[in-house]
Parts: sequence; C-alpha cells; structure tokens
Amino acid sequence: QMQLVESGGGLVQAGGSLRLSCAASGRTFSSCAMSWFRQAPGKEREFVATISRSGSTTLYADSVKGRFTISRNNAKNTVYLQMNSLKPEDTAVYYCKAAPVGVTYDFWGQGTQVTVSS
Repeated sequence: QMQLVESGGGLVQAGGSLRLSCAASGRTFSSCAMSWFRQAPGKEREFVATISRSGSTTLYADSVKGRFTISRNNAKNTVYLQMNSLKPEDTAVYYCKAAPVGVTYDFWGQGTQVTVSS
C-alpha cells in the first residue's frame, strides 16, 4: 500500500502562482514514477505532468507546458508541481499518482482544489 497526500491548493488570481506538494508514505517512493492529473467540474480527469523515478525525465501536457514544472525530492518522499501564470481554465482538483515499477496498479491521492479567478 501507499498513501499520497496532496497539499498547497487554494484560490489565486489569474497570473498568479501556486506550488502543490504530494507527500508519499508506505512504499519506496524512489521506485515510483510520479504524475499529476487534474479534473475540472463536469470534465474527465486529464494528465498534467509526469516525472521519472530519478527525476531525470519529465513530460507535460501541451496546455501547461512552459508554465508548470514537476519535480521530486526522493529524500523527502515528495513530488511537487510549481504552477506559474495560472489561468482560470487551470481551475480543477489536482491529484497525484504513483506508478510503482514492476506492477500494474497505481496509487492516487485524495486531491487538492485549485481555483483561479479572472
């Protein structure tokens, strides 16, 4: 089992910044690729960004490329999402996901709300 707890969400004006954190416990964090997803009201959950186990490789959705940065600290069992130049369309519940190496299942956090006002 693995527990993921997101934090750092909130209300921010358009153009502002937020940093989300996802703290992991219960399993070797460094054995997991980590990702952020988001789900806006009435929409399907969508991919935002992912980072490899070592942190050497990252990938972003086109909608956030150049504005968001995913990073991780394996010593602190935490993955981050730095969000800059926020737009109202970034409003959503943001979830982190852990994908352990060698298994077919994932672990999800409970989500943190991000609201961007215009």
